[in-house]
Amino acid sequence: MSGLVSKQISGLRGTVTAPGDKSISHRSLMFGALATGETVVTGLLEGEDVICTAEALKAMGADIKKDGDIWRIRGGKQLQTPRAPLNLGNSGTSTRLLMGLISGYPITATFTGDASLSRRPMKRVIEPLSQMGAQFEGERLPLRVAGGDLRAITYKLPVASAQIKSAILLAALHAAGTTTVIEPEPTRDHTERMLRLFGAKVTTDGHNILLQGNQKLTAQNITVPSDPSAAAFPIVAALITKDSDITLPGVLINPLRTGLYTTLIEMGANIRFENKREESGDIVADIRVRSSTLTGVRVPPERVPSMIDEFPILAVAAAFAEGETIMTNLGELRVKESDRLTAVADTLKAAGVRAIAGEDDLRVTGASTVRGGCTIATHMDHRIAMSALVMGMASENPISIDSADMIATSFPDFAGLMNGLGAKIS
Repeated sequence: MSGLVSKQISGLRGTVTAPGDKSISHRSLMFGALATGETVVTGLLEGEDVICTAEALKAMGADIKKDGDIWRIRGGKQLQTPRAPLNLGNSGTSTRLLMGLISGYPITATFTGDASLSRRPMKRVIEPLSQMGAQFEGERLPLRVAGGDLRAITYKLPVASAQIKSAILLAALHAAGTTTVIEPEPTRDHTERMLRLFGAKVTTDGHNILLQGNQKLTAQNITVPSDPSAAAFPIVAALITKDSDITLPGVLINPLRTGLYTTLIEMGANIRFENKREESGDIVADIRVRSSTLTGVRVPPERVPSMIDEFPILAVAAAFAEGETIMTNLGELRVKESDRLTAVADTLKAAGVRAIAGEDDLRVTGASTVRGGCTIATHMDHRIAMSALVMGMASENPISIDSADMIATSFPDFAGLMNGLGAKIS
């Protein structure tokens, strides 16, 4: 494994395109494999997680090919039992959504993954899919799923989770009757939007999402927007470094994905959304960011689902903000690629920032200067790694990370992209 070090800089300047949205990339491949005809995808995130989804689908007989900068998926075929276990690496999205997709077919598949993924809970997905008629062996990876005839259910999510919701809706496509998913809080709605884009009728009634089974999907052309979670790293880096002025074109600004940006603006961030438009059924904009003086805030707990992946980088922004930033309702962070709640607090404390992690909350007291001068244990978590490197750009002393290999799961060439704007990552 190789580590990286990030040094203090005078600022970031320029225009840079963040990688394609990971959530939409996964779903583009899956829905393309289910739809009749050829789906053409541009801007697909070619990170390790998304490639795991593509390889798993191909192992089950899907026709997926890369043609230069575009991906072509010829769908509508009957999926087949794979000859070998499906290795999904570190991708929880691949695992949970494919569990739902496979449940609707009369096939059997074994899921495997790396050590981190094998520790992550799957029972929360297995439970509703079992109620629909799928059969499982095991509650964590490696596990085996056998699909077949499914029945519609009404299911109230125990936690606000787009992955659980999406797994149920993917299974519901092949279930007899109308499946209803009840959300405690709204979560990212890419699955519902993409179902509609591919021709399915999905009804949203308050917290209820209803989908009639046995609907046919039709292939589409999809342009994947830039991932707001990936864009968050250069955005926060620009906010906390002096004399920064950067623009990121074509970033997804789905209202259920912009909790971080709302919070940063409340903290005093100079962020502007320009040229708002709709592409492939979702909302995008060009985002301009300039250096800003930030102030600590209390993040509303109901906002958490719209920014669940961005708390590590928000904590870095909070480290450079005046006063205290309070984040609550963060229990879900403990079952991500790492125990992110503990990992974030440990990262900040190693750099000299006051941070206190409770059972499901985090309090960060900002300072005008951050000492840095430390090596961060990333726990093989890409968001911890990138957040630490961003913090190093504004710290008095360099910050190192013990490994950078996992960054490729969501942000290939992160260091190269940031260095192109003026960072010093080596």
